[in-house]
Amino acid sequence: MPKVKSNSGAKKRFKVTGTGRLKRKKAFLRHILTKKDAKRKRNLGTSTLVHPADEANIKMLIPYL
Repeated sequence: MPKVKSNSGAKKRFKVTGTGRLKRKKAFLRHILTKKDAKRKRNLGTSTLVHPADEANIKMLIPYL
């Protein structure tokens, strides 16, 4: 069988944790920051895990990670 190509965008957006889960950044921290309070911006800066319902689809995009 030929190799499967990894999705370049997914490679840049997701990392695999030691337990095999997927880590992602949060959205909405790029612009229009004046109306968001400090607590919200601080929480958006932290990374989080991908929801289990979406994990299988993303793992297909990055098969060799």
